[in-house]
Amino acid sequence: MKLAEALNQRADLQKNIADLKGRLLTNAKVQEGDKPSEAPEELLNELDCMIEKYEDLIKRINKTNSMTFDGEVSIADIIAKKDALSLKASVMREFLNEAASKISRYSKNEILIVSTVDVAKKQKEVNKLSKEIRKLDTNLQRLNWTTDLCD
Repeated sequence: MKLAEALNQRADLQKNIADLKGRLLTNAKVQEGDKPSEAPEELLNELDCMIEKYEDLIKRINKTNSMTFDGEVSIADIIAKKDALSLKASVMREFLNEAASKISRYSKNEILIVSTVDVAKKQKEVNKLSKEIRKLDTNLQRLNWTTDLCD
């Protein structure tokens, strides 16, 4: 199985676990004398099975990511770099949205509010970050579809 397939399976398991959680919550209580629409014990057993599969898959994905290198950099390191850049870009976008927002004055007597940074210049930096993130993501996608999952 390729790493990309394992990542798809992980996403499916996450969705199934979330669905199972909803079913468990729906059947956690009933009115006295009524029966739940699904047996909670069976759902809990199903949850245990899914969580076990999820844990095994995560271990294999993590092992593969740390043991597979693109040049001298592991997939795990590429992911960490991409996550860090994505976090920075997200914070910068929010900051620039705030810095760029105009505050209207109704008269010249009101206090003038101005941006503390050159928004256009900082936006170019965010665009460069976004480009780097896209390159890393493209590289990760290539690696995911060409790398076999470790046992």
